[in-house]
Amino acid sequence: MKAALFALALIASAASAADLKPLLAQADQIVLQDDFSKAGPFNKKQWGARQGTQWIVEEGVLRGRPSTPEFQAKKKDHFGYEPRISAPVTPPQFIAQFSVRFSGGSETFIVPFIEFGHHVCRIRLTKNGAELLADGESTRVAESKELKFEPGKWYHALAEMKGEEFVIQFADGPTLYATHPCFAKPAPSGGNGLGLAGPKDGMVELDNVTLWTIKPDAQAGWEAKRATFPKFEPVAVVKKKAKNK
Repeated sequence: MKAALFALALIASAASAADLKPLLAQADQIVLQDDFSKAGPFNKKQWGARQGTQWIVEEGVLRGRPSTPEFQAKKKDHFGYEPRISAPVTPPQFIAQFSVRFSGGSETFIVPFIEFGHHVCRIRLTKNGAELLADGESTRVAESKELKFEPGKWYHALAEMKGEEFVIQFADGPTLYATHPCFAKPAPSGGNGLGLAGPKDGMVELDNVTLWTIKPDAQAGWEAKRATFPKFEPVAVVKKKAKNK
């Protein structure tokens, strides 16, 4: 009986992730689709490991771990204490569907996070909630007390960026919406696209990723849907200095 209930729970979880549909943009062409069913090295044409961190496809997921002690000993910064990766094939304006799980390690005032464009649009998760940061993490443009850093939990998400607007839905969770001029600009040098950073000394698992380009027109009914989102007044963020990156 317990096994049957567990199986039903898994099916329900998968269905809730699949049920996420675009709110803002219309999907055009798929540029990346992967369920990581083939074990081995990751596709370096699609993904870029950052700061010497270690990534491999195993047990049906793309799994990331921190850099080795040997790598860290040679560095003066960007040590790779947290597993980091990005998908530079992500279009500048996009729809992105994915599942991610963070485990082990510890939260810091920077990680764990999910971002879109390096230092362009970043969701930082904490045990007390999440904040959506824009423009080099200089401005908080949305937040959620419901969306928290829960080690071992799978987050199923659908993110969209079109023009200066960004919206991300979490299955069985909140929807965050924000607008900022930097969303419509190309990301700074390198690191474009979907990016992840896990907890310090922890692990990240990524699964079921699909990235689309988008059509020029927005979804029918987008303006009405946008009007239902909570209003948030952007807040300037005072950055803390990190001793170790």
